[in-house]
Amino acid sequence: MRFKSLLSIVEVNQTDNDLKIAIDLCSEINAHLSMMVFAVASLPPIGDYPIGTADVWVKERQSDLAALKERVNTVEMLVRDAGISASITDEYPEPAQIGHIVGRYARYADATIVGPDLLANETLKSKVIDGALFESGRPIFLIPHGTKPTLRPKRVLLAWDFAIECARAAREALDIMASAEAVHVTIVDPDTSSIANGPEPGADIAGYLAHHGIKVDVDRLPSGGEPIADVLKQHATDISADLVVMGGYGHSRTREWIFGGVTRSMIEDPSVPILMAR
Repeated sequence: MRFKSLLSIVEVNQTDNDLKIAIDLCSEINAHLSMMVFAVASLPPIGDYPIGTADVWVKERQSDLAALKERVNTVEMLVRDAGISASITDEYPEPAQIGHIVGRYARYADATIVGPDLLANETLKSKVIDGALFESGRPIFLIPHGTKPTLRPKRVLLAWDFAIECARAAREALDIMASAEAVHVTIVDPDTSSIANGPEPGADIAGYLAHHGIKVDVDRLPSGGEPIADVLKQHATDISADLVVMGGYGHSRTREWIFGGVTRSMIEDPSVPILMAR
């Protein structure tokens, strides 16, 4: 699909780095930028606390809201100077609400950008990714430090294992892959059973992509006992991939999203930008 609207999530104390990346991506593909700027609200005092504690909480809340307003003003100026179509909202959620609010905003964008500053924030990263990936029905675009993200990549690695999540990721990235010089469908330790990939793993998805005018190579790799995520990362380096496209796996346990092993490893230590869908 064509990406015409991107969502960027920025915490109030972050630098402008993630925002500038989002602006550049939207400028590259002439997309609308939706910005959600947020500060995390402290929980109100409960129980038999002295009155002074409540007063401190009120003052902290007022300070947070003032800082949030100032940050929104700065973001508005940066976006205006960039000359792109944009809309900016602010939120002040408690920690448990972050994922749900991100998911609500993400439903109304084609993809959510998770930039390097947010990825480096161990406290907020999982909450934002949980909401954007599992509560929106939209893909996320993970951008690690030191990379040059683009939605017009020359080389793409499509991680494939025949699952529904992989099929969804491939569908979301069709237009991106169609403009690439090469797309490497990459299968680690391919399953040749009839209920999985069949006798020629990768042939079916390669045919599907070829019908969309996509230049496809199928790479079948042995893991050699190494973690699948490590094999994918190394192969992305070997083929000079600008982007990895993959499915995101997880399940809900007591209302908290638990990532599957490969998904978790790729999120924790991405080596190249990743477009992930579920």
